[in-house]
Amino acid sequence: MKTYKIEDAAAKTGLTKRTIRYYEELGLIETLDRTEGGMRLYSEADIDRLNKIVLAKEVLGFSLQELQQFVKMNERIDHYRHAVQSLEDRAERRRSLLEISEVLEREMDMIELKMKRMDTFKEELHVLNRRVREAIGRYEAEGS
Repeated sequence: MKTYKIEDAAAKTGLTKRTIRYYEELGLIETLDRTEGGMRLYSEADIDRLNKIVLAKEVLGFSLQELQQFVKMNERIDHYRHAVQSLEDRAERRRSLLEISEVLEREMDMIELKMKRMDTFKEELHVLNRRVREAIGRYEAEGS
């Protein structure tokens, strides 16, 4: 399994080393591997997780608290997925899958709400920009 030093993880994710360490402190990621000298080592899974966090933070505007919930949700889904695969009882599998679906639907609802808020904010910016452009046009007309 390939591992990366923190500098490499930072380069692959666009995060600073300090931010990666901070995310570890918050429990957003967990690095278990270290060199003999105590240097953190990151797996491909760690890099993928960091990239998901970056996506959730930058694209969706998640707060740190929401990021923690996002990470917990992913962990729950992974747990359920492994649990469902090991279940032999069809009714129990179905119940577990329904729980996973409910978690995912809540997350999608939260994202939908954020997108609506972003659209509202974007429209407000368009209105402000139109006003500014109109003011610029008036100044240009007066200066002629």
